[in-house]
Amino acid sequence: MPQELKDVLEAIHYRPAVSVIIPLDNRISVRKEMALKLKLTVGEVYSELKENYPPETSSLVIKKLENLIAALDYITDKKSVALFVSPIFEKVVYLDIPVEKKIIIDESFEIRDLVFSQKQTHKYLILLLTGKKARICLGNSKSFVVLLSERLESFYPVTGEMQERVANFSDSSERKEIIMEKFLHQVDKSLGNILANYQLPVFVIGADRIGGHFKKLTQHTAAIAGYVHGNYEEATGEQLIEIVLPYISVLVNKKQQELFDQLGEAAGKNQLAIGMRDVWRAAINNKGRLLLVEKNYMCPAQRGSNEETIYQLDETYDKFSYIKDAVDDVIEKVLKNGGDVEFVDEGLLKDYHHIALIQFY
Repeated sequence: MPQELKDVLEAIHYRPAVSVIIPLDNRISVRKEMALKLKLTVGEVYSELKENYPPETSSLVIKKLENLIAALDYITDKKSVALFVSPIFEKVVYLDIPVEKKIIIDESFEIRDLVFSQKQTHKYLILLLTGKKARICLGNSKSFVVLLSERLESFYPVTGEMQERVANFSDSSERKEIIMEKFLHQVDKSLGNILANYQLPVFVIGADRIGGHFKKLTQHTAAIAGYVHGNYEEATGEQLIEIVLPYISVLVNKKQQELFDQLGEAAGKNQLAIGMRDVWRAAINNKGRLLLVEKNYMCPAQRGSNEETIYQLDETYDKFSYIKDAVDDVIEKVLKNGGDVEFVDEGLLKDYHHIALIQFY
């Protein structure tokens, strides 16, 4: 779990907990407009706070919010930002996903967008092989960083046992094969070291011959999500990202199918809660192992006579037992108790009333 999500998740519940989630635009031409929107947002928060909280509490929270806004980084390449403020906590988290403006004032912070951003930022490794070198890169949907670069020339023997072995071959092509094999074995070993720290899918990009050679000798077949054939030695980072995007889509679809298989298995073992009320009850009792929820599903609700019970909101709801989004509260409960959360496309869980929870027992 990323530290920034952990910080917000573990923040002590203290009213009023204000979550402001807004899109960012780093273009210089719209920064004045952004500043005005943020000022108006502060006004909206203050109007809601002063209706329900003492003036001194409202002023304290607003001051903290203004300080966070004043320190925002507009040069970032992130697409949105989440601001979290309470009388005893404050935090800024930049997100990789676009969002619509959202203001939530409740007893806990809105964390759905943080979790969704984490899940949607698909990370992977690229192994780029050419006739001269190999690079292993860590990538996501919009950038990558080189973790390792090996050059073939460094494997040409000059002394020692390898030199003696190569000297026995009169055919230079056979000599090159030995050197290439030694090189690819070392690349595969380096890939193993990186996979020990980054348990991510690997895309191998290279010409047919060298990619096929690597495929035969690699010890990490299970981690390789796909081979992309072609000469991309001069490709830019942006081009490499575009190359692997179709393969990422295949992985996403495969993962969603695996999640559905888990739903069926859990149902067969009577370990599946379906629909908001049953999911809430299971999460409250710390049974949540894996929560599946449609991306944009929200559920305003009202607390019942005990902690385990909630009801669908109606026009006569009691504002003191009102839950702005029961889904967000369930996400928090599942994560706090060691479970995980996965989002699926809208409509895929219609037979499960848009939300389902696989239980530990």
